[in-house]
Amino acid sequence: MNKTKRTEIFERLKAANPAPKTELEYGSSFELLIAVILSAQATDVGVNKATRKLYPVANTPQAILDLGEDGLKEYVKTIGLYNSKAANIIKTCRALIEKYDGEVPSTREELLALPGVGRKTANVVLNTAFGQAAMAVDTHIYRVSNRTGIAPGKTVRAVEDRLMRLVPKAFLQDAHHWLILHGRYVCKARTPLCADCSIVDLCEYRHKTHVSSKDTTT
Repeated sequence: MNKTKRTEIFERLKAANPAPKTELEYGSSFELLIAVILSAQATDVGVNKATRKLYPVANTPQAILDLGEDGLKEYVKTIGLYNSKAANIIKTCRALIEKYDGEVPSTREELLALPGVGRKTANVVLNTAFGQAAMAVDTHIYRVSNRTGIAPGKTVRAVEDRLMRLVPKAFLQDAHHWLILHGRYVCKARTPLCADCSIVDLCEYRHKTHVSSKDTTT
Protein backbone atom coordinates (compact mmCIF):
# COMPACT_ATOMS: atom_id res chain seq x y z
CA MET A 1 0.00 0.00 0.00
CA ASN A 2 1.36 3.40 -0.94
CA LYS A 3 1.53 6.49 1.25
CA THR A 4 -1.27 8.30 -0.60
CA LYS A 5 -3.74 5.47 -0.06
CA ARG A 6 -2.74 5.07 3.58
CA THR A 7 -3.21 8.79 4.18
CA GLU A 8 -6.67 8.71 2.58
CA ILE A 9 -7.68 5.81 4.85
CA PHE A 10 -6.85 7.77 7.98
CA GLU A 11 -8.42 10.94 6.64
CA ARG A 12 -11.69 9.04 6.23
CA LEU A 13 -11.46 7.41 9.65
CA LYS A 14 -10.83 10.82 11.19
CA ALA A 15 -13.72 12.41 9.32
CA ALA A 16 -16.07 9.74 10.67
CA ASN A 17 -14.71 9.99 14.23
CA PRO A 18 -12.64 13.16 14.85
CA ALA A 19 -11.91 12.43 18.52
CA PRO A 20 -11.77 8.66 19.08
CA LYS A 21 -11.54 7.38 22.63
CA THR A 22 -11.07 4.09 24.41
CA GLU A 23 -14.27 2.34 25.43
CA LEU A 24 -12.79 1.54 28.82
CA GLU A 25 -14.22 3.81 31.52
CA TYR A 26 -11.69 5.63 33.69
CA GLY A 27 -11.19 8.88 35.53
CA SER A 28 -7.44 8.86 36.16
CA SER A 29 -4.26 7.31 34.80
CA PHE A 30 -4.38 4.78 37.65
CA GLU A 31 -7.95 3.76 36.85
CA LEU A 32 -6.96 3.35 33.20
CA LEU A 33 -3.94 1.22 34.13
CA ILE A 34 -6.06 -1.13 36.25
CA ALA A 35 -8.77 -1.33 33.59
CA VAL A 36 -6.25 -2.24 30.89
CA ILE A 37 -4.66 -4.92 33.08
CA LEU A 38 -8.14 -6.38 33.61
CA SER A 39 -8.97 -6.18 29.89
CA ALA A 40 -6.47 -8.83 28.78
CA GLN A 41 -8.51 -11.61 27.14
CA ALA A 42 -11.68 -9.86 28.32
CA THR A 43 -14.12 -7.39 26.78
CA ASP A 44 -14.24 -3.69 27.59
CA VAL A 45 -17.92 -4.14 28.44
CA GLY A 46 -17.09 -6.78 31.03
CA VAL A 47 -14.27 -4.72 32.52
CA ASN A 48 -16.49 -1.63 32.77
CA LYS A 49 -19.16 -3.59 34.64
CA ALA A 50 -16.57 -4.63 37.22
CA THR A 51 -14.84 -1.26 37.59
CA ARG A 52 -18.15 0.58 38.00
CA LYS A 53 -18.47 -1.28 41.29
CA LEU A 54 -14.77 -1.26 42.20
CA TYR A 55 -13.76 2.35 41.60
CA PRO A 56 -16.35 4.02 43.88
CA VAL A 57 -14.89 1.87 46.68
CA ALA A 58 -11.21 1.79 45.71
CA ASN A 59 -9.59 3.82 42.94
CA THR A 60 -6.10 4.50 44.32
CA PRO A 61 -3.17 2.14 44.91
CA GLN A 62 -3.56 2.39 48.69
CA ALA A 63 -7.31 1.85 48.62
CA ILE A 64 -6.92 -1.31 46.53
CA LEU A 65 -4.14 -2.53 48.82
CA ASP A 66 -6.50 -1.98 51.73
CA LEU A 67 -9.05 -4.24 50.04
CA GLY A 68 -6.49 -7.01 49.91
CA GLU A 69 -6.25 -9.64 47.21
CA ASP A 70 -9.33 -11.56 48.33
CA GLY A 71 -11.34 -8.36 48.63
CA LEU A 72 -10.29 -7.27 45.15
CA LYS A 73 -11.28 -10.63 43.69
CA GLU A 74 -14.86 -10.07 44.80
CA TYR A 75 -15.05 -7.11 42.44
CA VAL A 76 -13.26 -8.66 39.45
CA LYS A 77 -14.35 -12.30 39.67
CA THR A 78 -16.60 -11.91 36.61
CA ILE A 79 -13.51 -11.25 34.46
CA GLY A 80 -11.43 -14.00 32.90
CA LEU A 81 -8.16 -14.88 34.66
CA TYR A 82 -9.28 -12.80 37.63
CA ASN A 83 -7.13 -14.69 40.13
CA SER A 84 -3.83 -13.88 38.45
CA LYS A 85 -4.99 -10.37 37.52
CA ALA A 86 -5.93 -9.60 41.12
CA ALA A 87 -2.56 -10.86 42.34
CA ASN A 88 -0.72 -8.71 39.80
CA ILE A 89 -2.82 -5.63 40.57
CA ILE A 90 -2.01 -5.91 44.27
CA LYS A 91 1.71 -6.19 43.44
CA THR A 92 1.48 -3.25 41.04
CA CYS A 93 -0.26 -1.09 43.63
CA ARG A 94 2.48 -1.86 46.12
CA ALA A 95 5.16 -1.00 43.55
CA LEU A 96 3.44 2.28 42.66
CA ILE A 97 3.40 3.33 46.31
CA GLU A 98 6.95 2.22 47.06
CA LYS A 99 8.61 3.52 43.88
CA TYR A 100 6.41 6.28 42.44
CA ASP A 101 4.57 7.86 45.38
CA GLY A 102 1.34 6.26 44.17
CA GLU A 103 1.55 7.80 40.70
CA VAL A 104 1.55 5.94 37.39
CA PRO A 105 4.92 6.32 35.64
CA SER A 106 4.97 7.75 32.14
CA THR A 107 7.75 5.76 30.46
CA ARG A 108 7.47 2.38 28.77
CA GLU A 109 10.39 0.95 30.72
CA GLU A 110 8.86 1.84 34.08
CA LEU A 111 5.43 0.58 33.08
CA LEU A 112 6.81 -2.71 31.81
CA ALA A 113 8.47 -3.28 35.18
CA LEU A 114 5.05 -3.35 36.88
CA PRO A 115 3.51 -6.81 37.51
CA GLY A 116 0.86 -7.71 34.95
CA VAL A 117 1.88 -4.96 32.53
CA GLY A 118 2.96 -6.11 29.09
CA ARG A 119 3.89 -4.07 26.05
CA LYS A 120 0.29 -3.68 24.85
CA THR A 121 -0.88 -2.46 28.27
CA ALA A 122 2.02 -0.06 28.52
CA ASN A 123 1.30 1.34 25.06
CA VAL A 124 -2.37 1.93 25.89
CA VAL A 125 -1.44 3.88 29.02
CA LEU A 126 1.27 5.87 27.23
CA ASN A 127 -1.11 6.76 24.40
CA THR A 128 -4.35 7.34 26.27
CA ALA A 129 -3.22 8.67 29.65
CA PHE A 130 -0.08 10.54 28.63
CA GLY A 131 -0.78 11.51 25.03
CA GLN A 132 2.28 9.78 23.62
CA ALA A 133 2.40 8.29 20.13
CA ALA A 134 2.22 4.57 20.87
CA MET A 135 0.50 1.68 19.15
CA ALA A 136 -1.16 -0.98 21.31
CA VAL A 137 -1.69 -3.80 18.82
CA ASP A 138 -4.48 -6.14 19.89
CA THR A 139 -6.29 -8.76 17.80
CA HIS A 140 -8.46 -6.11 16.12
CA ILE A 141 -5.57 -3.88 15.09
CA TYR A 142 -3.51 -6.87 13.98
CA ARG A 143 -6.40 -8.07 11.80
CA VAL A 144 -7.20 -4.67 10.28
CA SER A 145 -3.55 -3.87 9.58
CA ASN A 146 -3.05 -7.15 7.74
CA ARG A 147 -6.39 -7.31 5.95
CA THR A 148 -6.36 -3.78 4.61
CA GLY A 149 -2.66 -3.72 3.81
CA ILE A 150 -2.05 -0.68 6.00
CA ALA A 151 0.80 -2.38 7.88
CA PRO A 152 1.00 -6.13 7.29
CA GLY A 153 3.18 -8.23 9.56
CA LYS A 154 3.47 -11.80 10.79
CA THR A 155 3.72 -10.87 14.47
CA VAL A 156 2.09 -8.31 16.75
CA ARG A 157 5.41 -6.55 17.24
CA ALA A 158 6.07 -6.45 13.51
CA VAL A 159 2.69 -4.81 12.94
CA GLU A 160 3.33 -2.34 15.77
CA ASP A 161 6.70 -1.35 14.36
CA ARG A 162 5.32 -0.94 10.83
CA LEU A 163 2.38 1.14 12.02
CA MET A 164 4.68 3.43 13.96
CA ARG A 165 6.79 3.87 10.85
CA LEU A 166 4.09 4.04 8.17
CA VAL A 167 1.12 5.86 9.72
CA PRO A 168 1.37 9.55 8.74
CA LYS A 169 2.46 11.62 11.75
CA ALA A 170 -0.69 13.73 11.66
CA PHE A 171 -2.75 10.63 12.50
CA LEU A 172 -0.34 8.71 14.72
CA GLN A 173 -1.75 9.84 18.05
CA ASP A 174 -5.28 8.56 17.36
CA ALA A 175 -4.51 5.72 14.93
CA HIS A 176 -4.67 3.09 17.67
CA HIS A 177 -8.25 4.01 18.54
CA TRP A 178 -9.45 4.32 14.94
CA LEU A 179 -8.07 0.90 14.05
CA ILE A 180 -9.38 -0.91 17.12
CA LEU A 181 -12.87 0.55 16.70
CA HIS A 182 -12.86 -0.28 12.99
CA GLY A 183 -11.90 -3.86 13.77
CA ARG A 184 -14.44 -4.18 16.55
CA TYR A 185 -17.46 -2.86 14.67
CA VAL A 186 -16.76 -3.07 10.93
CA CYS A 187 -13.79 -5.23 9.97
CA LYS A 188 -14.92 -8.11 12.16
CA ALA A 189 -13.05 -11.38 12.40
CA ARG A 190 -15.59 -13.81 10.95
CA THR A 191 -17.67 -11.60 8.67
CA PRO A 192 -16.32 -8.14 7.90
CA LEU A 193 -19.05 -5.62 7.07
CA CYS A 194 -17.47 -4.52 3.82
CA ALA A 195 -20.71 -3.08 2.46
CA ASP A 196 -20.74 -0.61 5.37
CA CYS A 197 -17.02 0.15 5.35
CA SER A 198 -15.89 3.72 4.64
CA ILE A 199 -12.51 2.56 3.34
CA VAL A 200 -13.62 -0.49 1.34
CA ASP A 201 -12.38 0.95 -1.98
CA LEU A 202 -8.93 1.53 -0.48
CA CYS A 203 -8.69 -1.80 1.33
CA GLU A 204 -6.53 -4.49 -0.25
CA TYR A 205 -8.38 -7.46 1.31
CA ARG A 206 -9.05 -10.05 -1.39
CA HIS A 207 -12.11 -11.64 0.17
CA LYS A 208 -14.45 -8.71 0.64
CA THR A 209 -18.01 -9.51 1.63
CA HIS A 210 -21.28 -7.85 0.78
CA VAL A 211 -22.89 -8.30 4.19
CA SER A 212 -25.00 -5.43 5.48
CA SER A 213 -25.01 -4.42 9.12
CA LYS A 214 -28.77 -5.07 9.06
CA ASP A 215 -28.00 -8.77 8.86
CA THR A 216 -25.28 -8.85 11.49
CA THR A 217 -25.32 -7.79 15.14
CA THR A 218 -22.34 -6.12 16.81
